[in-house]
Amino acid sequence: MGVANDERQQLCDLFDQVGPEAPTLCEGWSTRDLAVHLVMREHRPDAFGGRLFRKLADRGERIRAELAQLSWGELIDRVRQGPPKWNPLGLSAVDEAVNGAEFFVHHEDVRRARSDWQPRPEDPDRAEVLWKALSRTARYFYGRSPVGVVLRREDGYEIAARNGPRTVRIIGPSEELLLHAFGRKPVRVRVEGNEADVVAVEDLRRGL
Repeated sequence: MGVANDERQQLCDLFDQVGPEAPTLCEGWSTRDLAVHLVMREHRPDAFGGRLFRKLADRGERIRAELAQLSWGELIDRVRQGPPKWNPLGLSAVDEAVNGAEFFVHHEDVRRARSDWQPRPEDPDRAEVLWKALSRTARYFYGRSPVGVVLRREDGYEIAARNGPRTVRIIGPSEELLLHAFGRKPVRVRVEGNEADVVAVEDLRRGL
Protein backbone atom coordinates (compact mmCIF):
# COMPACT_ATOMS: atom_id res chain seq x y z
CA MET A 1 0.00 0.00 0.00
CA GLY A 2 2.93 2.36 0.45
CA VAL A 3 4.90 4.11 3.16
CA ALA A 4 2.11 6.54 4.08
CA ASN A 5 -0.37 3.74 4.77
CA ASP A 6 2.22 1.64 6.59
CA GLU A 7 3.09 4.52 8.92
CA ARG A 8 -0.60 5.32 9.47
CA GLN A 9 -1.46 1.74 10.44
CA GLN A 10 1.60 1.33 12.66
CA LEU A 11 0.83 4.62 14.42
CA CYS A 12 -2.75 3.50 15.05
CA ASP A 13 -1.51 0.17 16.42
CA LEU A 14 0.78 2.12 18.77
CA PHE A 15 -2.12 4.40 19.78
CA ASP A 16 -4.01 1.24 20.76
CA GLN A 17 -1.07 0.07 22.81
CA VAL A 18 -0.19 3.25 24.73
CA GLY A 19 -3.65 4.80 25.23
CA PRO A 20 -4.94 8.37 24.98
CA GLU A 21 -2.82 10.03 27.68
CA ALA A 22 0.66 8.96 26.61
CA PRO A 23 3.28 11.66 25.97
CA THR A 24 4.47 12.71 22.51
CA LEU A 25 7.32 14.83 21.18
CA CYS A 26 4.76 17.50 20.22
CA GLU A 27 5.14 19.93 23.11
CA GLY A 28 2.05 19.93 25.33
CA TRP A 29 0.26 17.23 23.34
CA SER A 30 -0.85 13.83 24.56
CA THR A 31 -1.62 11.02 22.15
CA ARG A 32 -5.28 12.10 22.23
CA ASP A 33 -4.28 15.62 21.15
CA LEU A 34 -2.23 14.16 18.30
CA ALA A 35 -5.06 11.89 17.15
CA VAL A 36 -7.49 14.83 17.19
CA HIS A 37 -5.05 16.85 15.09
CA LEU A 38 -4.78 14.07 12.50
CA VAL A 39 -8.56 13.67 12.26
CA MET A 40 -9.03 17.43 11.91
CA ARG A 41 -6.36 17.60 9.23
CA GLU A 42 -8.06 15.03 7.03
CA HIS A 43 -11.75 15.28 7.92
CA ARG A 44 -12.18 18.90 9.06
CA PRO A 45 -9.58 21.09 7.33
CA ASP A 46 -12.04 23.98 7.74
CA ALA A 47 -11.11 23.95 11.43
CA PHE A 48 -7.68 25.38 10.57
CA GLY A 49 -9.08 28.63 9.17
CA GLY A 50 -8.25 30.36 12.44
CA ARG A 51 -4.60 30.33 11.44
CA LEU A 52 -5.45 32.83 8.72
CA PHE A 53 -8.56 34.53 10.05
CA ARG A 54 -8.92 35.25 13.74
CA LYS A 55 -12.72 35.27 13.51
CA LEU A 56 -12.60 31.57 12.63
CA ALA A 57 -10.37 30.61 15.55
CA ASP A 58 -13.30 29.97 17.90
CA ARG A 59 -14.89 27.66 15.36
CA GLY A 60 -11.69 25.66 15.09
CA GLU A 61 -11.50 25.29 18.86
CA ARG A 62 -15.12 24.10 19.00
CA ILE A 63 -14.39 21.42 16.40
CA ARG A 64 -11.27 20.39 18.28
CA ALA A 65 -13.21 20.12 21.55
CA GLU A 66 -15.97 18.07 19.91
CA LEU A 67 -13.50 15.59 18.44
CA ALA A 68 -11.66 15.34 21.76
CA GLN A 69 -14.90 14.04 23.31
CA LEU A 70 -14.96 11.00 21.03
CA SER A 71 -13.99 7.69 22.54
CA TRP A 72 -10.35 6.71 22.09
CA GLY A 73 -11.36 3.78 19.90
CA GLU A 74 -13.43 5.98 17.59
CA LEU A 75 -10.62 8.49 17.23
CA ILE A 76 -8.18 5.74 16.30
CA ASP A 77 -10.67 4.32 13.78
CA ARG A 78 -11.01 7.72 12.10
CA VAL A 79 -7.25 8.09 11.82
CA ARG A 80 -6.91 4.54 10.55
CA GLN A 81 -9.55 4.87 7.83
CA GLY A 82 -7.78 7.82 6.22
CA PRO A 83 -9.19 10.88 4.47
CA PRO A 84 -12.69 10.96 2.94
CA LYS A 85 -13.11 10.69 -0.82
CA TRP A 86 -13.46 14.47 -1.32
CA ASN A 87 -10.04 15.14 0.24
CA PRO A 88 -7.16 15.16 -2.30
CA LEU A 89 -5.05 13.38 0.33
CA GLY A 90 -7.14 10.33 -0.50
CA LEU A 91 -5.43 10.04 -3.91
CA SER A 92 -2.68 7.46 -3.63
CA ALA A 93 0.03 9.62 -5.23
CA VAL A 94 -0.81 12.63 -3.06
CA ASP A 95 -1.12 10.42 0.01
CA GLU A 96 2.37 8.99 -0.49
CA ALA A 97 3.96 12.38 -1.28
CA VAL A 98 2.39 14.25 1.65
CA ASN A 99 1.36 11.71 4.26
CA GLY A 100 4.47 9.55 4.04
CA ALA A 101 6.46 12.23 5.88
CA GLU A 102 3.52 13.41 8.03
CA PHE A 103 2.71 10.00 9.48
CA PHE A 104 6.33 8.94 9.80
CA VAL A 105 7.09 12.02 11.92
CA HIS A 106 4.00 11.59 14.10
CA HIS A 107 4.66 7.87 14.49
CA GLU A 108 8.12 8.77 15.79
CA ASP A 109 6.56 11.49 17.99
CA VAL A 110 4.89 8.71 19.95
CA ARG A 111 7.70 6.13 19.69
CA ARG A 112 10.48 8.48 20.81
CA ALA A 113 8.54 9.94 23.70
CA ARG A 114 9.01 6.56 25.40
CA SER A 115 12.19 5.96 27.40
CA ASP A 116 12.81 2.54 25.84
CA TRP A 117 12.60 3.59 22.18
CA GLN A 118 15.05 2.18 19.67
CA PRO A 119 15.70 3.05 16.00
CA ARG A 120 13.68 0.95 13.59
CA PRO A 121 15.35 -1.43 11.11
CA GLU A 122 16.37 0.17 7.83
CA ASP A 123 13.72 0.26 5.11
CA PRO A 124 14.99 1.44 1.68
CA ASP A 125 11.47 2.21 0.37
CA ARG A 126 10.66 4.33 3.41
CA ALA A 127 14.02 6.09 3.24
CA GLU A 128 13.50 7.01 -0.42
CA VAL A 129 9.99 8.39 0.13
CA LEU A 130 11.19 10.50 3.06
CA TRP A 131 14.24 11.73 1.14
CA LYS A 132 11.97 12.93 -1.68
CA ALA A 133 9.73 14.67 0.84
CA LEU A 134 12.77 16.31 2.43
CA SER A 135 14.04 17.51 -0.94
CA ARG A 136 10.73 19.35 -1.45
CA THR A 137 10.57 20.94 2.00
CA ALA A 138 14.17 21.48 3.17
CA ARG A 139 14.33 25.09 1.98
CA TYR A 140 11.18 25.86 3.96
CA PHE A 141 12.56 24.41 7.19
CA TYR A 142 16.03 25.95 6.92
CA GLY A 143 15.21 29.06 4.89
CA ARG A 144 15.72 31.38 7.87
CA SER A 145 19.11 29.95 8.79
CA PRO A 146 21.84 32.64 9.02
CA VAL A 147 24.32 30.16 7.51
CA GLY A 148 24.28 27.59 4.74
CA VAL A 149 22.79 24.17 5.49
CA VAL A 150 23.44 20.94 3.59
CA LEU A 151 21.66 17.69 4.41
CA ARG A 152 23.75 14.65 3.51
CA ARG A 153 22.92 10.97 3.52
CA GLU A 154 25.61 8.48 4.46
CA ASP A 155 25.84 7.43 0.78
CA GLY A 156 26.88 10.97 -0.20
CA TYR A 157 23.62 12.28 -1.67
CA GLU A 158 22.98 15.86 -0.59
CA ILE A 159 20.25 18.48 -0.41
CA ALA A 160 21.27 22.14 -0.34
CA ALA A 161 18.70 23.40 2.14
CA ARG A 162 20.16 26.89 2.45
CA ASN A 163 22.99 28.70 0.67
CA GLY A 164 25.34 30.85 2.71
CA PRO A 165 28.92 32.07 3.13
CA ARG A 166 29.62 29.23 5.58
CA THR A 167 27.99 25.80 5.66
CA VAL A 168 26.76 23.44 8.33
CA ARG A 169 26.46 19.83 7.18
CA ILE A 170 23.92 17.57 8.83
CA ILE A 171 24.67 13.92 8.12
CA GLY A 172 22.56 10.83 8.72
CA PRO A 173 19.86 8.52 7.35
CA SER A 174 16.89 10.04 5.53
CA GLU A 175 14.60 9.33 8.49
CA GLU A 176 16.82 11.15 10.97
CA LEU A 177 17.43 14.08 8.63
CA LEU A 178 13.68 14.54 8.19
CA LEU A 179 13.14 14.53 11.93
CA HIS A 180 15.93 17.07 12.35
CA ALA A 181 14.24 19.32 9.78
CA PHE A 182 10.99 19.06 11.75
CA GLY A 183 12.83 20.14 14.91
CA ARG A 184 12.38 16.84 16.71
CA LYS A 185 14.52 15.48 19.54
CA PRO A 186 15.99 12.96 20.12
CA VAL A 187 17.44 12.59 16.64
CA ARG A 188 20.56 10.69 15.55
CA VAL A 189 22.55 12.83 13.13
CA ARG A 190 26.13 14.10 12.92
CA VAL A 191 26.57 17.86 12.53
CA GLU A 192 29.71 19.38 11.05
CA GLY A 193 30.65 23.05 10.92
CA ASN A 194 31.86 26.04 12.88
CA GLU A 195 30.63 25.74 16.46
CA ALA A 196 28.81 29.08 16.41
CA ASP A 197 27.14 28.19 13.11
CA VAL A 198 26.01 24.83 14.45
CA VAL A 199 24.49 26.56 17.47
CA ALA A 200 22.68 28.99 15.16
CA VAL A 201 21.12 26.11 13.21
CA GLU A 202 20.09 24.32 16.41
CA ASP A 203 18.52 27.55 17.72
CA LEU A 204 16.51 27.71 14.49
CA ARG A 205 15.26 24.17 15.09
CA ARG A 206 14.15 25.02 18.60
CA GLY A 207 11.94 27.74 17.15
CA LEU A 208 9.99 25.32 14.91
